[in-house]
Amino acid sequence: MKTSAVFSAFLSLLSLASAASSDKGSSKSTLPSTFKPPQVFKNANLVHVVSVEKNYVKENINVVVENIDKKPQNEYYLPFTADQISRLGGVEVKDRKDTSAGPFVAENVEFDPESDTQYLRIRLPKPLAPGAQQTLGISYYILKAYSPLPAAIKQEEAQFLTYTFSAYVPSVYTTSKQKTEVKFPSANIPDYTKLPGSGDIKEFPQKQGTKLTYGPFDEKPAGAYEPIRVRFEFNRPVTHVARLERDIEVSHWGGNVAFEERYTLYHRGANLSSLFNRVKWQQSQYYQQGNTHALKELKFPLRVGSVDPYYTDVIGNVSTSRFRSNKREASLEIKPRYPVFGGWKYPFTIGWNSDAKNFLRKTAAGGFVLNVPFLEGPKQNEGVEYEQVEVRVILPEGAENVKYVTSIPTQSITSADVEIHKTFLDTIGRTALVIKARNLVDDFRDRELVVSYDYPLSASLRKPVIVFSSAIAFFVAVWLVGNIELKFASSGHVAAKK
Repeated sequence: MKTSAVFSAFLSLLSLASAASSDKGSSKSTLPSTFKPPQVFKNANLVHVVSVEKNYVKENINVVVENIDKKPQNEYYLPFTADQISRLGGVEVKDRKDTSAGPFVAENVEFDPESDTQYLRIRLPKPLAPGAQQTLGISYYILKAYSPLPAAIKQEEAQFLTYTFSAYVPSVYTTSKQKTEVKFPSANIPDYTKLPGSGDIKEFPQKQGTKLTYGPFDEKPAGAYEPIRVRFEFNRPVTHVARLERDIEVSHWGGNVAFEERYTLYHRGANLSSLFNRVKWQQSQYYQQGNTHALKELKFPLRVGSVDPYYTDVIGNVSTSRFRSNKREASLEIKPRYPVFGGWKYPFTIGWNSDAKNFLRKTAAGGFVLNVPFLEGPKQNEGVEYEQVEVRVILPEGAENVKYVTSIPTQSITSADVEIHKTFLDTIGRTALVIKARNLVDDFRDRELVVSYDYPLSASLRKPVIVFSSAIAFFVAVWLVGNIELKFASSGHVAAKK
């Protein structure tokens, strides 16, 4: 593909993103406390897949929606409790039968804050005609979803988690037919809610290996709810990042892009019922073959060409790390100073450098396009969840006309602002794009963040001119000081003059 074609595609995406942002802001509305979604749809068939295989919950709802109204409709509502909506993230909606339709707009609507029911509004790209059907694929994540049971365990004991949800998908519409599948990390599921079966099935759920199936259920009215609780073995860390601050600093003169990530990490699993025993920990590493609910290592796959990694915490530099880099891969593996058990906190910082040519391109119009991952972070088998994420792209001093587009779901982006970041040898400060997001998971690793900006020649010459002028001023000042005569006349000479 030609370079100019790539730049044109990037700029087209940027313009579309700007238009979408403007449209989103203008369409924002507040629903009255008496609002109830109109009964214009019916769920003809629905399959609900709940995955608790990682330390966050991923839910997929595949539903055939039918317009039962006399007019075309394009707004589909999905209800959540106020607690769920605060932990909901990564919402993506697509047409299961038409992948070219692209992701649909999904947004939290402003509603009576005192109500326990909140709504997610999904806008169909085209109004659905009366009697017509459309197959929606709705996926989202719920963070901080589990509760350990028991809440405290011994250092060498296995960890069990519980999760509570509804056997019927909460819906504001009548559902003709549905079933719920629950996927687990292992087949050790000691406790789960049982329900009366239907037809040839005497009891729900049906268990097959690491999966439980509730249903199929017959027609259920809007608002139907059947609580279910499952308890399962999860002998892995429940890694929760309360806050991630990610800085991406671009240097044109140095030809470098510097990355730094500051983590506030918690383990949300079961607490220890007794004090940590280092001897037992060392012994367990042999007979348990590393299978433990304590967090003992994090692996960060980096872009090829990454160099100069560092790893620090609140005490200082941490030497228990390993960095591998070659033409095919770059990987940073770090070990905390101590194994992190349930209820423990571990803040730390990592950073590295990379050649700017791996991320930065100049357009035919003279501007620049930066293409970096929005989120990188550790890649763990058990997964990682992020409650608050702040990405700060620090551009050269004088950069202007900053625009961005990202493939992170728009519902997860809470704000995006252009600020001034002041560092050494700056005059007016560097331009910084600050994007804040919430409730993300490691499934969004390597989703793109494309930033375009203009960098005038006058701005690029400002710093070297300032440095040169400062150096000249310094030498002139030294020369002037060196030529000042600090001599005092003798006392006898003063007396003679008198």
